[in-house]
Amino acid sequence: MTTKPIDIQSLRGQLRLRLLGLYNQAHAGHIGCSLSCIDLMIATLILRKRPQDTFLLSKGHAAAALYACLNYLGDISDDELATYYKNGTTLPAHPAPNQHKGIPFATGSLGHGLPIGVGIAHAGKLLGDDSRVYVLMSDGETNEGTTWEAAHFALQHKLDNLAVLIDKNGLQGFGRTADVFGDTADVRIWETMGFETIEVDGHDVEAVLAGLDNFQASGTGKPKLVIAHTVKGKGVSYMENRLEWHYLPMTPAQYEQACADVSALFPVSLPA
Repeated sequence: MTTKPIDIQSLRGQLRLRLLGLYNQAHAGHIGCSLSCIDLMIATLILRKRPQDTFLLSKGHAAAALYACLNYLGDISDDELATYYKNGTTLPAHPAPNQHKGIPFATGSLGHGLPIGVGIAHAGKLLGDDSRVYVLMSDGETNEGTTWEAAHFALQHKLDNLAVLIDKNGLQGFGRTADVFGDTADVRIWETMGFETIEVDGHDVEAVLAGLDNFQASGTGKPKLVIAHTVKGKGVSYMENRLEWHYLPMTPAQYEQACADVSALFPVSLPA
């Protein structure tokens, strides 16, 4: 957890511009999903994670958002960040392990971040330490069987040191999440199972922080779940709630417009 004072609104814009720059230089896709979850990463990875804690980005296709945050924290240098998506990089399209302290596991195949996080949380309980585990998932990942197996394990072993954040932007691969497999990220399902739950605006960093802090103080013995209602492509007018921005790269004109949109919303300067 960082100790220096932070202007959250400025940081929201700064990191959006940074990840847009990465996608522009690489001419790569998966932009919308990074913009939907960057505020959740600010709350957890930057503002709440302590050195003994673990953060896992299970929705690995939002890697550029993770890299931008780790660059801000000093775990990834500016020179390394400039190699994103290039041959020989340690920063590929999905996070690769054993290269950076803040990326302990590969999460290229979606749906496995929660099982990994549950294992780490269980180990923490067995060791008797006070570590916490934060797992950031997509709502689409709640379609998958390993997610539910891990959820039941977390309940059975009372892993109240586990906080799961679901980036509920309502869009996945080829359609609306609710149409593809039903709303498996419905808070009522998880609450009925036994999770301690909260629903928040996933772009309200202060609300996410308040929810996490309430969890830490509750002492219920239950694993924690944050359903974060988000907007795919948040901050870029032509990307918001548009399925195609799960995949498309930007043209130079679109990149210029994206930067202008972000700079109009947040107190930051356009990139040089």
